[in-house]
Amino acid sequence: MNITQKQFMDTSKAEAFAEKVGGMLDAGAAATIMSVGHRLGLFDVLAGRAPSTSTEIAAAADLAERYVREWLAAMTTAGVIEYQPDGQRYHLPAENAACLTRDAPLGNLAVYAQHIGLFGKVEDRTIRCFETGEGTTYEDYPCFHQIMAEDSGQTVTAQLFDHILPLAPGLDARLEAGIDVLDAGCGRGSALIAMAKRYPRSRFVGYDLCEDAIAHAKKAARAEGLDNVVFETRDLTGYAEPLRWDLITSFDAVHDQKDPLGLVTGLCASLRHGGVYLMQDIGGSAYLENNLDFPMATFLYTASLVHCTPVSIGQGGPGLGTMWGWETAERFLHEAGFASIERHVLPHDPMNVWFVARV
Repeated sequence: MNITQKQFMDTSKAEAFAEKVGGMLDAGAAATIMSVGHRLGLFDVLAGRAPSTSTEIAAAADLAERYVREWLAAMTTAGVIEYQPDGQRYHLPAENAACLTRDAPLGNLAVYAQHIGLFGKVEDRTIRCFETGEGTTYEDYPCFHQIMAEDSGQTVTAQLFDHILPLAPGLDARLEAGIDVLDAGCGRGSALIAMAKRYPRSRFVGYDLCEDAIAHAKKAARAEGLDNVVFETRDLTGYAEPLRWDLITSFDAVHDQKDPLGLVTGLCASLRHGGVYLMQDIGGSAYLENNLDFPMATFLYTASLVHCTPVSIGQGGPGLGTMWGWETAERFLHEAGFASIERHVLPHDPMNVWFVARV
């Protein structure tokens, strides 16, 4: 530190900021170990369970007690689990379980904790991107599709019939009667499989760039005995199948593409008269100053830096990033040629934006 910095530094502010950084480090550690608990099912074991010892919890989870005990200590000091010294018992309050279990009424936030560990696994690759300007591929991210499938399962699939499809009035009846549906960037296909089960008269196709995700989707469709859904590995760069579809969906998929505007334009051209495009993406703004209070903004910008931006650049794309902004998405829809565009934010889900666009 030079003389000028020493002279003008506000010591109290510096100490307060140092304390804030310490809190960040503590929270980061808590998130990492929360991911471990989610993957091992420990929160599910603890939910609804009376205060129990580490031995009892380890036995119920079929895990090694010594490691479970240390995990419990970390979650206790993080304020997630309550500890009773008399009897050395641990308890997950119902209010905390409400956002940490696989059937959590407030949504399972522990799913997103898995990203923290993933960020660390690809740190060297991220640093290389800084140094070279190059991008990445989906294969650079271990377990990415598994994490995204869990995310999609609760934010899309679980909400599909009660909240999402009703955004387009009349769509349910058309699906009941039988129409042709494409999910562009379908991942492991959970949303498409749910619709195929619900609407046996409609015909569903899912395209995704990643072979491993498509293989998983095909296996899941076979397990359900569905004959009205097809999955195909396909690069959507330059995509257009004129007048083929009555409904096209894309869930958190457009901003990762090599040519996002080109894709949206191709999707518009691929809809029949009266067709609907249902698009979901992160609902942040294109302007940083508007995102200072956006839910989990730091997490989303980090996900953008580590994954979404380099994946796009790796394909030769513009690297729009996760926080490309609803304004950009809406502009792309207009430029693609859609006749009407509606933007929605669901009351229970402030993080995502939903567009209903018609040709």
